[in-house]
Amino acid sequence: MQRLGTGIGWRPEIADAVERMPDVDWVEVVSENLCPDHPPESLKRLRARGVTVVPHGVSLGLGGAERPDEGRLTALAERALALGSPLVTEHIAFVRAGGALTASPRLEAGHLLPVPRTRDALDVLCENIRVAQDALPVPLAVENIAALLSWPGEELTEGQFLYELADRTGVRLLIDVANLHTNHVNQGEDPARALAELPLEALAYVHVAGGFERDGVWHDSHAHPVPEPVLGILSDLASRVTPPGVLLERDENFPEPGELERELAAIGKAVELGRTAAVGRTAAVGRTDGVGHPAGIGRTTAGGRPPRATAAPEADEPESAAARKAGEPAAGEPEVIAAESAVAAATRQRLGLAQTALLSALVAGTPAPEGFDRVRLTVQARALASKRADVVAKIAPELPVILGAGYRPAFLAYAQAHPMSGGYRLDAMEFAASLLSAGEPDDREARRALRAWWLERSGPAPRSHRPAVRAARAARRVLLRR
Repeated sequence: MQRLGTGIGWRPEIADAVERMPDVDWVEVVSENLCPDHPPESLKRLRARGVTVVPHGVSLGLGGAERPDEGRLTALAERALALGSPLVTEHIAFVRAGGALTASPRLEAGHLLPVPRTRDALDVLCENIRVAQDALPVPLAVENIAALLSWPGEELTEGQFLYELADRTGVRLLIDVANLHTNHVNQGEDPARALAELPLEALAYVHVAGGFERDGVWHDSHAHPVPEPVLGILSDLASRVTPPGVLLERDENFPEPGELERELAAIGKAVELGRTAAVGRTAAVGRTDGVGHPAGIGRTTAGGRPPRATAAPEADEPESAAARKAGEPAAGEPEVIAAESAVAAATRQRLGLAQTALLSALVAGTPAPEGFDRVRLTVQARALASKRADVVAKIAPELPVILGAGYRPAFLAYAQAHPMSGGYRLDAMEFAASLLSAGEPDDREARRALRAWWLERSGPAPRSHRPAVRAARAARRVLLRR
């Protein structure tokens, strides 16, 4: 794996500051926020001076019941090529559910939701990752996510799940130590156990971020300083393996550049503490296992067995081919593939029904699926609605200006009755249309400004037969008659 060094998440709000940071070796950019034909000038300048840029996807939904969308895979591949990236990254999560697979309305979460750690979900995830690997021009790494809730009846720990995923697909891992901390606070999961079970030879790089605790629940906000417990988990990881790269994530509430540089320095110190601990432990034991572990220390696998030896992939070899070397069926084995596909169809449907039931409870107010913690479901539902309001406000900043203090309560009331079925831009349009159809806001000038905003953005376009678009078209006809 290419050595990346010290990195920071590139965001437009801190672009100038990042360019002036002397110790930043690489940056990560949210793939969906980037136009490959017209990258920001700041990224061009960073690349010109040799700074690596890695696209980080958030919308593939590799943990969902459906196969990855070809259009989204193509978009991620285009960004990797445009940036000359050595790899791309995504998440072990589902972000949408419903649709043809479950004969139910399609729902969008607008957020990363946890995949159940079951054999069914693992089978689907492995197949989805193979599809993505075959479509991408560079290696893929996938990230563990933070969760406010857990699935009932899980069969594997997080470490076991990730170990088997990497073992079966050859995919690389992006380990977010802040997410390990989140799951420790929210689910009681042991970060040290997770690290001990991971295949650290598959590590691509590490994420570090801050958050906050409220009412006993840790929120992975990416808007607060990195706390000491997260740095402690980073040190533990660095004592087991030298990370190829470590990156600081900050998505909002950006501090002064000097504060970001101090956080990067603290991250570097945490990694160095881990390395020092590893050296001392190695000296005590006398030998290592080849990836920085003292022999027999801190290294287990799913089920407690020693890691399986596999041949390292050649430099230019696709990861899917490497996985087949490690025991996966080859493309020329039709009987095996047919059997797997038959199993996958039933497995996908079971997973799809479960994910649809959960997402519907979170965004549409349907009854909670059996076995879930209802309090945590409520917390997650509020978090989803709050994030949805925040993102719409960023995409359509005129709406909070027009509606003033009434924007947030109005949007949350709208979200409660209108689950998101498309992207955030469509969500903003449908929110405005719903207010206008109800004769709101009460202030005449605000209503006039909102109407002008909506009409300006709902101009001529190819006619769509999607129910949401047809409803918006009908609303526009009503508004035009007023």
